[in-house]
Amino acid sequence: MQLQLPLFPKEATFISDCLGVYEKGGLVQYILNGLPVYSHPVNDYNSFRFITSNFIAQGNCLKSEVERCFHVSPESVTKWHRKFVEVGGDAFFGEDARKGGKAHKIIGDVRLRIQNKLDKGQSNLSIAKEEGLRESAIRYAIKVGHLKKSLVKAPK
Repeated sequence: MQLQLPLFPKEATFISDCLGVYEKGGLVQYILNGLPVYSHPVNDYNSFRFITSNFIAQGNCLKSEVERCFHVSPESVTKWHRKFVEVGGDAFFGEDARKGGKAHKIIGDVRLRIQNKLDKGQSNLSIAKEEGLRESAIRYAIKVGHLKKSLVKAPK
């Protein structure tokens, strides 16, 4: 799925009847009933997701109004709001905000143990289970040349 970035209006634009937004000098400003309430840099998408989800949760605007104002998909707004309700701000700024998977570096004794098992013909999956790693980490290490896959089949 392709990331659909929000488009921030240069001129003051109403998100809802009491909530407005505008971008000036690389900073997005949110105004509630005429008073500034939040701001964030234009490229800080986690802050955007947090702030708009917070506004929806407080009843200051609807999901459809956020979609329409910033030209983002309904699925994205629903996902951000659900994360905000279930986890809170940590969903956007804490450990949960980390993108992607956890990369395992196979080094030292672990690499030697895995290489011995590969030399004996053991499968990547069984080695991964024994070592507490993902099979994809072993496949990647083989792909980049840190480990060598043996052509010997394991005895049954």
